[in-house]
Amino acid sequence: MRWTVVIPAKALPEAKSRLLAASPDGAAHRRLVEAIRADTLSAARATPDVARILVVTDRTGEPGALVQIEPGLNAALREAFDHAARTWPDDGIAALVGDLPALRSDELRAALSAAATHPRSFVPDAPGTGTTLLAVTPGTTLDPQFGTGSAARHAAAAARIDAGPSVRHDVDTAEDLREAAILGLGPATAAVLGQSDVALRSP
Repeated sequence: MRWTVVIPAKALPEAKSRLLAASPDGAAHRRLVEAIRADTLSAARATPDVARILVVTDRTGEPGALVQIEPGLNAALREAFDHAARTWPDDGIAALVGDLPALRSDELRAALSAAATHPRSFVPDAPGTGTTLLAVTPGTTLDPQFGTGSAARHAAAAARIDAGPSVRHDVDTAEDLREAAILGLGPATAAVLGQSDVALRSP
C-alpha cells in the first residue's frame, strides 16, 4: 500500500518549548527544532511505500505546506486528512509526529506495513502513554486524539503496533533528546548538536 504521511509543524518560537533546556538561546533552539524536523522529514521521504509527505502548519509562508484553518493539533490533522482523502483516495493516510530525530526508514516502513493490515492503527511513544503514529487505510476516518494520554484514547478504536524504537522516540525535553542520541541521530540534528552553542544540557 502507498501512503500519504501527514506531519504537523507548529510555528517557532512556540514549538518545542520544553526543549529549550538543550539550547542557550532562542536562535539555537530554532536551529535544533528545525534540524529535528528535517531529519524526520528526510527519513519519511526515504521510506519505501511513502508516496508523499503533507506538512500541515499553523503558519503561512511554509512552501508546499497546508495551512490549517481551525486551531489545535487534532484540528490540523483532521483538515489534512480530509485534504489527503479527497486528493489521493486510494492511499493510506498516516499522521506522524515531526520530532523523531532518530527515525529510521526501515522501521517506519515496517510500522506502515503492519498498519496496512488494520483499518486504523497507532504506535505508542516510548513511555507508552502518547502516540507517534496514527494510520488508516482507505475508507477509514483518521479521528486523531493526540495530546496527553493519547495512547489510551487511540487504543479504544485502533490496533496497537509494536514499532521499532526510532518510530517511538519522539523528543519533547532535553532528556528525550539524550535518549534519542543513543539510538543514533539523523545528520541534521547531529550537526546542530555538534556546534559549540547547542548541547545535550540538563534541565
